[in-house]
Amino acid sequence: MADKRLEILKQFDTPSITNVVATYPEKDYCLGLYDPWQESWYTNQKAKVMYPELGPVTGYAITCTYGLPDQHYQRLSFPDVLRTISALNEPVVLVVKQNLPKRIKNKNGLLGGNMMTALKSVGVVGVISDGPSRDIDEVRPLGMQYMLSGVCPGHGKWSIKSINTPVKVFDMAVSPGEIIHMDENGAVKFPASVLDDVIKNAQNLRIIEEKRQAQMRRTQDVNKIIDIMAGLYDD
Repeated sequence: MADKRLEILKQFDTPSITNVVATYPEKDYCLGLYDPWQESWYTNQKAKVMYPELGPVTGYAITCTYGLPDQHYQRLSFPDVLRTISALNEPVVLVVKQNLPKRIKNKNGLLGGNMMTALKSVGVVGVISDGPSRDIDEVRPLGMQYMLSGVCPGHGKWSIKSINTPVKVFDMAVSPGEIIHMDENGAVKFPASVLDDVIKNAQNLRIIEEKRQAQMRRTQDVNKIIDIMAGLYDD
């Protein structure tokens, strides 16, 4: 049975989740899971979100790495990726590392309409890949989020090098089984073991921010606004 907590998590945007996970370690609502600057726990500006209109997408991470064909290693294939996803029986964000030479990586439209349709059917709700892809118009009706470095129309031969090993994409280090939260701002990851705490703290943060913003809308007094921003709320 799919984890219903993921639907609750989708009520929040990704910046709010980063605030809860690690951005403000001095705050009570922040879990302080990572050093905000020194650890690789969210995506950088190179990640481009293809369908910002979809809103937040959440899922359990499954990873795979693609590279150039190697006659000495031909063990894994795309059906193995599909079987791994299907076996989890949860919404999945597939994190794809394109371990390719730069010139080839920049023109590798790796996942297209056929592959994305297959991924959707076995439980994928979003894909993050640190290279380009293609078939943007064809994939849009599937309702899957696509986070890429860009787009291009073609590719040559490639092969799968690993499934469910740690990868780093857009400066976000992901291990299999972690939770991914993504929207038009980018993506963040955190351990599945703290999912309940992330939801609870995100709910608390929403109350704080709604109160803060409502108070700021009611005044144009700069000193009151400064106090509100500092967390000094009036009754």
